[in-house]
Amino acid sequence: MYDELKQLCYDLNMRLAASGLIKQTFGNVSVVDRARGVMAIKPSGVEYAKLRVEDIPVVALADGKVVDGTTRPSSDTNTHLVLYRTYPELGGVVHTHSTFATAWAQSARDVPLYGTTHADSMNCPIPCTEFMPDERIAGDYEIETGNQIVNAFTAKKLNPAEVQMVLVAGHGPFTWGKNGQAALNNAELLEELCKMALLTEQLRPDCPPLKASLVRKHYERKHGKNAYYGQK
Repeated sequence: MYDELKQLCYDLNMRLAASGLIKQTFGNVSVVDRARGVMAIKPSGVEYAKLRVEDIPVVALADGKVVDGTTRPSSDTNTHLVLYRTYPELGGVVHTHSTFATAWAQSARDVPLYGTTHADSMNCPIPCTEFMPDERIAGDYEIETGNQIVNAFTAKKLNPAEVQMVLVAGHGPFTWGKNGQAALNNAELLEELCKMALLTEQLRPDCPPLKASLVRKHYERKHGKNAYYGQK
């Protein structure tokens, strides 16, 4: 019944494994089928070299219960579910512990907008959440991780359709998109932006953010009402 969704999820997880963004089992991709109210996600702790299509579990968006498959879903499943439930425009979510993005997450800093590569994708810093309070850590940790992300976007007045990435303080990055491939593309982009920002600060610790006129030009030529980047 869910063969196509499971195959898609498997393929995207294998692309993630080949991307260099993850080590061992530290990462996962999920994809959603909103018409059927389900999500497919990588199983918990399964090595990518041993992962099979039939290992991919499918869970219900409403309650997170497994509706297809015999493996235990990723330990991050509830975080993905919070994002899907909160933001109906999301079609795929990726979580990694990629080196540069995780370093910024561990520093609990937003990633400043230093250059046009960043501005091509968004017109603001890459957001980082607050650290999770102890009482929430002791509760349902994965749900609270999702809530951290939602709360950060609410507090910073960010649109998840425009800013498709976040750093969870002390933890690591999550990205998303209209589908699983877009979410994976954003995970690769996030890692590069975090690497560039770190190198920029090493070369010039007092580097100012990119000036507003350049931010506006690069963002609007790709995303504005008169955008002209790419093909029609």
